[in-house]
Amino acid sequence: MIEVVDLWKSYGKNQILSGMNLQIHEGEILVIVGRSGVGKSVLLRHIIGIEKPDKGYIDVDGVRISELSKTGLYKAVKDMGMLFQGAALFDSMNIFENTAFYLRQHGNPKTKEPYTEEEIKDKVFTALKMVSLDGQEKKLPSDLSGGMRKRAGLARLIVYRPRILLYDEPTTGLDPITAQQINELIVQVQEELKGTSVVVTHDLHSALYMADRIALHRDGKIDHLEEPKTFLNIEDPLICFLKDSLLHHPSGRKL
Repeated sequence: MIEVVDLWKSYGKNQILSGMNLQIHEGEILVIVGRSGVGKSVLLRHIIGIEKPDKGYIDVDGVRISELSKTGLYKAVKDMGMLFQGAALFDSMNIFENTAFYLRQHGNPKTKEPYTEEEIKDKVFTALKMVSLDGQEKKLPSDLSGGMRKRAGLARLIVYRPRILLYDEPTTGLDPITAQQINELIVQVQEELKGTSVVVTHDLHSALYMADRIALHRDGKIDHLEEPKTFLNIEDPLICFLKDSLLHHPSGRKL
């Protein structure tokens, strides 16, 4: 379980997180919705230890991530992975090399030995096939569409089978059909890895498709946290606005 307790973070005079509290259950897909720029991505970076809070803490399975640094942090987050908003692929590496990067850097966590090239190929091709990029391994990121880059980023995330998966606006900038394909892949990966997933998005359509629970992030805090059907029935102006946007969603898909 991931527990966020009284988390505060500011950048200069800009207060981003304001005493946030949140519990994320093992094995669920939790989707955090809210307006763009409210700090949803900042929360993800705190969970994986990239940033440190001004106050408060984050526990992952009883380990206080927010107080660790260097070696201790690496050990604590080695079972976590994050899909960044822009996929964050290495431009000079082809898709195979991007996907294999973590495996080559860290080796086999069980044996503490480097993976053999045959093992790396097997894992990389399995991950690429899972996201429907088999046959694209020699292409550079610049050769791929936005949706394919997202899938390549997802392959790089799942190749080492992390237990906790963090997704930063995974469908931003994608057309509705491609966005839905990414939604379906996230659910498929969750079922395959049997992990815990945290997705931040401003797209309620995606949230309703993926989520076991939906949280509303507003003013640096979590205002509401409910299962999808209950969440939709909350009398809150922002939730009502998001719900109304479903009527005009370009996919035309009814959930």
